[in-house]
Amino acid sequence: MADNKRRGEDAGDDRLNDEIVDDVADDDATDADEPVSRGGTATRSRNRAESADSRKTRSETDRVGLFGRIARFFREVVAELRKVIWPTRKELLTYTAVVVTFVAVMLTIVAALDYGFAKGVLWVFGNPS
Repeated sequence: MADNKRRGEDAGDDRLNDEIVDDVADDDATDADEPVSRGGTATRSRNRAESADSRKTRSETDRVGLFGRIARFFREVVAELRKVIWPTRKELLTYTAVVVTFVAVMLTIVAALDYGFAKGVLWVFGNPS
């Protein structure tokens, strides 16, 4: 009973499996459109046409000025930040408390080990003072 309540295992998973099957079917359909022989002249001419198109786009992007590139960078940054799922205030405080507690525990462990090794080395080699 508890296995059915795990995350991602509900009735909606059947839809995901159908979508995966549909994607595979779409991939098979595109493979049928491609020529069987990859070394044929049709493929070579298509590759030449694609490389000519890519040369045009490269030269067009080189024409963009410094301020245009900076503006495009900031537009892309803002677009990516809109995709981020920001934590709520409660989640943020919880995560912060967990991190601070973990760091404090690790600091205590490292300090205790450091103190213990220092005392051990002084005991083994003697205290010169």
